[in-house]
Amino acid sequence: MKKPPAIRNKDIPRFKLEKFRPVHRSEDVSSSFGNNRLDKSLAIEGFELYSSEGLLRSMGPLKSAFYRISLTVSGTMDMQIGLDNYTHQPGTICFTYPNQIISKNNISQDAFGYYILFTEDFLSELIPSIRISSEFPFYDPNGLPLFSLSASELDTITGHILRINEELRQNNTGKAKAVKMYVYLILLEAKRSYERQEWQGKADLSGNGGLVSRFKTLVSQHYLTQRQVADYAAMLSVTPNHLNRIIKDTTGRTASDTIKEMLLQEASSLLKYTTRSVAEIAYELDFSDPGTFSRFFKKATGQTPLAFRAGQV
Repeated sequence: MKKPPAIRNKDIPRFKLEKFRPVHRSEDVSSSFGNNRLDKSLAIEGFELYSSEGLLRSMGPLKSAFYRISLTVSGTMDMQIGLDNYTHQPGTICFTYPNQIISKNNISQDAFGYYILFTEDFLSELIPSIRISSEFPFYDPNGLPLFSLSASELDTITGHILRINEELRQNNTGKAKAVKMYVYLILLEAKRSYERQEWQGKADLSGNGGLVSRFKTLVSQHYLTQRQVADYAAMLSVTPNHLNRIIKDTTGRTASDTIKEMLLQEASSLLKYTTRSVAEIAYELDFSDPGTFSRFFKKATGQTPLAFRAGQV
């Protein structure tokens, strides 16, 4: 059988802000905080704010076309960003940027917090989108996306969020710009905390840790087109054997396993959030045939692709 043409990468699920709400929230919630139950006439284009009340108990793996800030006030939650796993604790703040693959689960019953979503050009009046990653290190691929705040920092950022909520629910002059300025102040306060805790130096690891970090970053960026360890070894100017040894010694997993993990997240996202057939997904992800893809998926998850999809309903 002739292999059908691959679907273009731009067709891979990437949720825009205006299509994202059903993916992360239940409509059956009485909260009137932020954009929840907000009259459309009061909404600000390219921006949404919510409390965690009504948040679905699990989400992803998926990609988004926007930036995200989440603040955990109480409780815990597990989150995977690309190849890295994190646990939200009380007083932590987390940042994700467009095109990352993210998942959330194990949200505790007492979990509460806030989250802000904004498009790539939302802050363009204050800072060009191309400068966001260099201005705010937690949005840099080599930065630390989740860290703890001091009590005073938490209070300051929570105060900004509550003021945004007040602005949203009114129609005062300069409302949109005021919200943008509050978001910028939240980013600035987080940056000061990041610098105070010297996360910049800790995130930019040297030696073997730095090689592992750079490898993970490259895999997150290129896994759809680069599947061989040798490809990444060339990018990192090391031999494949050296890269394999360092990755295995540091993480306990092979470099090839790391690449497969990203591919598995992509496959899971396609199965969960699209109606494409298993065959279409197999060819899109450049497997030789659907059977090879199914064996890959079942070996990694213990389920066939169809069984996994059925379990998401």
